[in-house]
Amino acid sequence: MRLILLSLTLSLSALLGNSHYFPSTPSAASHSDWKSARATYYAATDPIDAVGGACGYGDLVKNGYGKATAALSTVLFEKGQICGACFEIRCVEDLRWCIPGTSIIVTATNFCAPNFGFDADGGGKCNPPNSHFVLPIEAFEKIAIWKASNMPVQYRRIRCRKEGGVRFTIGGAGIFLSVMISNVAGAGDLSGVKIKGSRTGWLPMGRNWGQNWHLNADLKNQPLSFEITSSDGVTLTSYNVAPKNWDFGQSFEGKQFDS
Repeated sequence: MRLILLSLTLSLSALLGNSHYFPSTPSAASHSDWKSARATYYAATDPIDAVGGACGYGDLVKNGYGKATAALSTVLFEKGQICGACFEIRCVEDLRWCIPGTSIIVTATNFCAPNFGFDADGGGKCNPPNSHFVLPIEAFEKIAIWKASNMPVQYRRIRCRKEGGVRFTIGGAGIFLSVMISNVAGAGDLSGVKIKGSRTGWLPMGRNWGQNWHLNADLKNQPLSFEITSSDGVTLTSYNVAPKNWDFGQSFEGKQFDS
């Protein structure tokens, strides 16, 4: 398995998030039913979703998500379980602002926190029970004119398509091991993770937040294998992803789920 440098070279495909916010027509078998929501955007000068975020993916451009991302309201975010899932979104109901025949595909990478100082029908756009997406303006403008601001949309869950394998970024110190798992195809989000050293059996990891998983165990000087289970129950095993001399701060690439 090849080591992925943390300081990835920016490319056009990365900036566009593998072009996932251009109009697309994924196979019907990957679709759930359309549901109603609303969507707003943040401007390029607002860095709320560029680095960090509630899912823990770090720099979204460097990690391949680009601008094809979304922050989700409370009822959609599922306390971080949904991180990595993909949605198709289209503008509806407003002939003045919608761009006909278009849709975008975005990955859930952040949380839009509620603001209980406002009613859900007022300024609290991400308050329960609202289904709401906050998009980069670059993605929003693929389906609607920016002047629309808070737009009615429809969305549906779809299978994720990613380039390359699942990425495992190792953090922590000492016996505390933290693994951020990104670039997950298929369902996109994970429900379980196990790790194995050459001198251990399979050890279950706990969810720290988003798609960051942790474990207290001394696994230094052992090649690392991972067993991950997606939310649709599919399990993928990647053996010896990290070599014996792995170190904190490094990223490695494993196998990939079917799209």
